[in-house]
Amino acid sequence: MDPINYDGRRFIGVANSANGEVSDRTGFRYRLRERANTRSTGRRAPAYSRELAVDERRREPQTVSGRGSGMDTLKRNRWRAVVVVLALVISVILVRAWLHQPQSPEAISQLEIDFDDGVAARHLSEAVRFQTVSPENASDFKPEEFLGFIDWLRASYRQVHEKMDLQLLGDYTLLYRWRGRDSTAMPILLTGHYDVVPVSPATQDQWSHPAFDGAVVDGIIWGRGTQDDKSAVIAIMEAATALIQSGFVPERTIYLSFGHDEENGGNDGAAKVADYLEGQDVRLEWSLDEGSFLFDGLFPGVDPLVASINVAEKGSVTLELVAKAPGGHSSMPPTETAVGRLSAAIVKLEDHPIPGGLTGLSRQVFDSVSRYMPFGYKVVFANLWVFGGVIEKQMTDLTFGNAILGTTIAPTMLSASEKTNVLPSEAIAVVNFRIHPRDSVERVLTHVRSVVESEYVEVRQRGSGRPASAVSEWNSPGYIAIARAVRQIYGDVVVTPGLMIAGSDTRHYGRVADNSFRFNPMVQTMEDLSGFHGINEKISVDNLGRGVRTYMQIIREGSNL
Repeated sequence: MDPINYDGRRFIGVANSANGEVSDRTGFRYRLRERANTRSTGRRAPAYSRELAVDERRREPQTVSGRGSGMDTLKRNRWRAVVVVLALVISVILVRAWLHQPQSPEAISQLEIDFDDGVAARHLSEAVRFQTVSPENASDFKPEEFLGFIDWLRASYRQVHEKMDLQLLGDYTLLYRWRGRDSTAMPILLTGHYDVVPVSPATQDQWSHPAFDGAVVDGIIWGRGTQDDKSAVIAIMEAATALIQSGFVPERTIYLSFGHDEENGGNDGAAKVADYLEGQDVRLEWSLDEGSFLFDGLFPGVDPLVASINVAEKGSVTLELVAKAPGGHSSMPPTETAVGRLSAAIVKLEDHPIPGGLTGLSRQVFDSVSRYMPFGYKVVFANLWVFGGVIEKQMTDLTFGNAILGTTIAPTMLSASEKTNVLPSEAIAVVNFRIHPRDSVERVLTHVRSVVESEYVEVRQRGSGRPASAVSEWNSPGYIAIARAVRQIYGDVVVTPGLMIAGSDTRHYGRVADNSFRFNPMVQTMEDLSGFHGINEKISVDNLGRGVRTYMQIIREGSNL
């Protein structure tokens, strides 16, 4: 075929003279029509228009010019942009996950400390036998058990009592002062409590060993207080004794305080200690109380132990939901009863929780721990800007996760009619709230009233409530000293700030301390946690011994200037 020129374009030739089409070098076909050739003699000559274009390579009709072609191009460009953006987002997610690695801590050598674990086990066993129960009713308090425990401490830890000054506050709480070399340095406080919760008579036969026998069987110490919190009291006293025997003298003054009524709020024990220290113009650099532990297996995919040093604790407030309706005989119930209205109010409140989320301290906890998780978890936790909502939804479905993320709602007590055939005019639900540091007593009350209060349901507050504590600094000397001590004994563990979801005597000690921490340096598994305030409370001899060694290092590290 001979080349044909048209408007400066070069064609191969006529592809199909019958229908008047030609093809160019790209494979497009053009409709043939004639028009006047105004450039030459005026004679009519064949010319080729672009009325119709067909891509021979794809065999699909296309419009060479006009709106259709532009729209197709625009669509293709949009899809290309979407693909580019999606690829960029995926790349950012994967890179952030890859960079979400454990932060390299200071290199610390693990220490071997010679200590007889059997001595500590024997002493804890003996301590358990004192039934130092904080009862619900003050009339059930047994002073002889508490005084007996105090006398036993004096006899069992003579060197501590020879070296330290002792004050009894609130009659039964012990405050020791271990004088340091530098009287100008701010002191520190290590504390625990030796009172315990009661054992329900209905569960006594479910214990493997009687709750107050202090049995030591196959390397396990059994009994009420072995976890909460006589183990800490004994471990601190054993650590102090071992250090005194080694000739150790602290640089700064160290206080040891052992409360007798923590389980009932600490108002006659720890509160009196705080009052006493304030009266003596004593300001603590930091305090260490009971709290979290080294957790084994609590976080999915994390192999090392996780030492959660709590830097804050939740507050609490208790409210009453009071539903009202006409009373009367049960044979003629109204359409809506007080009990029915109360039930609806409780359900509505549980369906409208106080907003929480992975922010602040809650976010810091999971940011630290997730760095040790498998890559799939890292993808999620390193990219909360994408997956934050999904994670929060899943965590709120877990009791532990929900407690970390926000203020919790717990209906605990119900009361209505006292007779089976009487309709109550009032039905009351008692609801306990554990307040996250981001919230307040006032915010809880406002939220509950906005959700359930009506002409039929009233919200009443029991007592003044207790706000959440301040959040202590986790880059402060006290936190660093505790973290170093833990790693000196346990080696490569994950150390993270945490939030105590219950309460402790630090609600009082915190008044006189710049920073307050809550941590027991013993290991706990999910199975162990069921023993708190429950059945078969226990601790292993080895676990207790490592706790003693850690307290020794906490005292050494904490007393340095």
